[in-house]
Amino acid sequence: MHIHILGICGTFMGSLAQLAVAAGHRVTGSDANVYPPMSDQLELAGIGLIEGFDPAQLEPAPDLVIIGNAMSRGNPCVEAVLDRRLPYSSGPQWLGEQILAGRHVLAVAGTHGKTTTASLLAWVLEYAGREPGYLIGGVPGNFAQSARLGGGELFVVEADEYDSAFFDKRSKFVHYRTTTAVLNNLEYDHADIFPDLAAIQRQFHHLVRTVPASGQIIYPPAVAALTEVLAMGCWSRQVTLGPASAAGEPCEWSVQECSDDGTTFTLCHRGAAVASVSWALTGQHNMANALAAVAAAAQVGVDPALAAQALNQFAGVKRRMEVVWQSPAVTVYDDFAHHPTAIATTLEGLRARVGRAPLLAVIEPRSATMRAGVHGDRLGAASAAADSVFWYQNSAVDFDLEAAVAGQPVYRDIDQLLAATVAWAANGGHVVVMSNGGFEGLVAKLVARLK
Repeated sequence: MHIHILGICGTFMGSLAQLAVAAGHRVTGSDANVYPPMSDQLELAGIGLIEGFDPAQLEPAPDLVIIGNAMSRGNPCVEAVLDRRLPYSSGPQWLGEQILAGRHVLAVAGTHGKTTTASLLAWVLEYAGREPGYLIGGVPGNFAQSARLGGGELFVVEADEYDSAFFDKRSKFVHYRTTTAVLNNLEYDHADIFPDLAAIQRQFHHLVRTVPASGQIIYPPAVAALTEVLAMGCWSRQVTLGPASAAGEPCEWSVQECSDDGTTFTLCHRGAAVASVSWALTGQHNMANALAAVAAAAQVGVDPALAAQALNQFAGVKRRMEVVWQSPAVTVYDDFAHHPTAIATTLEGLRARVGRAPLLAVIEPRSATMRAGVHGDRLGAASAAADSVFWYQNSAVDFDLEAAVAGQPVYRDIDQLLAATVAWAANGGHVVVMSNGGFEGLVAKLVARLK
């Protein structure tokens, strides 16, 4: 079958394309901007790429057009697909029907930690010899690519709550035929498509409704937004993650004896210690991610002690506190933080590790929710663990950032921000660059200047 993908260079769609090739299909695709690293991955997979959306790319007609959720009415190729009545699908629908059907799907959902938790879970299963398939919205350090078919019945998918396509406004994860659902956490996000938290909770409940009675819902009961989702109805076994529920009831899985920076901790099952972890990641949030991954792996028969060994060898995920430059005096990290909670937990974890060493956070509030100023009143407190904070107000930021972060410098020119960051680094310390986008190449420019 010839599959043509519109919007192929996004992380999800590019990974989907590689799965389609592995499944034996001929795949081509187009995007507004075709550039590395995704273009390199796709070309290595033998996928023909076209820049732009000239409808001529649909001649001769492919057997199926998969339309990415960045595509909208008015796009020349979208209009041609509709006018010519070509067969089409959303990416999540195709994934669910053609790749996930008949497999034990372990779906990782939540506002924060999806990529890291899904990467951890895939690696634990791989370490245990289960050869899982996976599709992850990032590049796990223990694997060569962001997606693969795998050799067994298990498939790990990062389950995004964003909508599926212009013609399907359900969240992606409702298509995934989930057997084991990991619900990490839940806060308000994606202000461009959800009016409030309740709208997101409804989508999470749609996911819960698809999990069979023989499946599992793994979640922390201390998160009220998740317990409210499950109160709408749950037909599957609930597996709880510690430390305890809001009512103080002990959870099935928890961590104890944690170091301040989160690099060592003990995994506990029903109150009994089952394994110890000593790993490279930091922060309370990553301990929670690890606990969820171990609990999910246990549901498919992986011994917690073996899972802990895998955690000890976890190589991290690109752009999740990834060290991109290090000298005797300066360490530079690239991080994907896109929400005040993610900013706070990441910086707090690093602070616990580096102690009193100088710490600078360079932050671009780039997500749709952040650009709209929805969480503006939380930004100053979210960055409190850093000694210095530089903010970047790109042209799309639509609120008074200076007022929101009063006392912290705000830059509107990327070169001025770069110069200020280089000057700060001259005295030594840790620099964390935080954005869920390209940040106008700031990381590469900073490393080049420091070199």
